Amino acid sequence: MHPLTKLIQKQLKEAADSDKAVPMQAYMKTDQPFYGVQARARKKLLKTAVKDFKNISRDEYQKIIFELWSGEYREEMYQALEVACHYKKFRDETSWSIYGKLTRTATWWDTIDWIASQLIGLLVLEYRHLESHLIVWSEDESMWVRRTSLLAHLKHKEATNTKLLTDTILKLCHEEEFFIRKAIGWALRQYSHTNPEWVKTFVQQHEQKLSNLSKREALKHIQRQGL
Repeated sequence: MHPLTKLIQKQLKEAADSDKAVPMQAYMKTDQPFYGVQARARKKLLKTAVKDFKNISRDEYQKIIFELWSGEYREEMYQALEVACHYKKFRDETSWSIYGKLTRTATWWDTIDWIASQLIGLLVLEYRHLESHLIVWSEDESMWVRRTSLLAHLKHKEATNTKLLTDTILKLCHEEEFFIRKAIGWALRQYSHTNPEWVKTFVQQHEQKLSNLSKREALKHIQRQGL
């Protein structure tokens, strides 16, 4: 096991809070145990841990991520994603396979949404040819992978590929799965901060195809702002 992995695990154990662990686990509706270390504390721990590991290699980067990802406790998975985000020099197309594996092995919204927006989405934004993967993912048998094909657009703002977003939404809008319908609305709502008129027009044009949940989510920002 990599020394950084051991250090992160040691820090989490020392910071464990059983009073917080139980409600955190209940909130996430998972059988996986929690240490009870919340986000702000985790970020402080990681900041301390990485100080002596500034020059790790790409192989080490991958090793640390997957060692933590396979940990017993939920916070180890969170720290795996925080490590993936921290080492920006490795966040390039060479790491696509790493992030793709994380996507395919994530099993709940907390981790998949993080991967989709913070890793996959930002990589696609920088390397637009990777959008071809999102097209394939939109037809994947895994609901979480299909959700990722939608949420990868969240941080694209003015650079949003509206053609791809449109195609993906129309491909998936027939699904009754809550997490797909919610993701459609979320992606549209996020883009409405950049281009509210486009989102309003899209919802109007496809009103009969979109679920009520998707439309409600899509128009939240627009309605709050009275646009």
